[in-house]
Amino acid sequence: MDGVPVKLLSLDTVQTFVLVADLGSFTRAGEASGATQSAVSLKLKRLEAQLGRRLIERTPRSVRLTAAGVAFLGPARDLLSAHQRALTQADGPSPRLSLGVSDHAVGPELPALLARLNALDPGLAIEVAIGFSRDLLDQYDRQRFDAALVRKEGSRRGGETLVEDEFGWFAAPSLQHKSGDKLRLATLRPPCGVRALAIRALDTASIGWTETFSGGGVAAVVAAVVSGIAIAPLARRLAPLGSIDVGPTLKLPRLGLSKVMLYSRVDDSRRRAALRTLGTVFRSQATT
Repeated sequence: MDGVPVKLLSLDTVQTFVLVADLGSFTRAGEASGATQSAVSLKLKRLEAQLGRRLIERTPRSVRLTAAGVAFLGPARDLLSAHQRALTQADGPSPRLSLGVSDHAVGPELPALLARLNALDPGLAIEVAIGFSRDLLDQYDRQRFDAALVRKEGSRRGGETLVEDEFGWFAAPSLQHKSGDKLRLATLRPPCGVRALAIRALDTASIGWTETFSGGGVAAVVAAVVSGIAIAPLARRLAPLGSIDVGPTLKLPRLGLSKVMLYSRVDDSRRRAALRTLGTVFRSQATT
């Protein structure tokens, strides 16, 4: 209508709102967008002032959406998706982000990572290869991947530390192990670095072992644990629900800590933003 001012929402403030809603944290949203926590707060205040509604309730311990925030989230996503589709049409073919992902580094977090990347940039084509950290890093060095999400190998430098995992010896409560018997192991096949670490620790402690189960992926190893046929060296966050760390009971050697690293070589802003979001979402999921 003539004479009535039209509200034009800032895509930056809308994107910030969606990030806070998805990540449940002003700090994480800042990490994902490359902004400070105070900048995130300011952007939200501007959006709320323009809409005339409070979208976020923030307390010292939590961040949650108000009823108005819940109602606005769907249209906010639609707006960002429409904007990205328009850019994709203007820019031509969709860019591709290729990732090498270690099976021992990413477990239940993967669906959330992919969902968030798609929400951020629906026009971005994503290619994911699952494998062993050492193999993936070799391929990354040969420029097979744009980025690698893997466990740290040896003294390799560079990369961004996303999380540091504690490992243990996990088994089902039903597992039967008699004193003097060889330890029944479930592992990934060589050249799995976690397998090598576990066997080296057992050999150093002069503990006999037998490889009862060898799987091509962590999902298979987890199935072997759940079935009660073997013990597996796993990061605590990847251990199956209901399993227990039998290391202290069986007096097994400590496996220590292992870092999950993100290595990347992308040089364009669009894929850098995607990787920044990937790192933030992974840290948020892995530490929850």
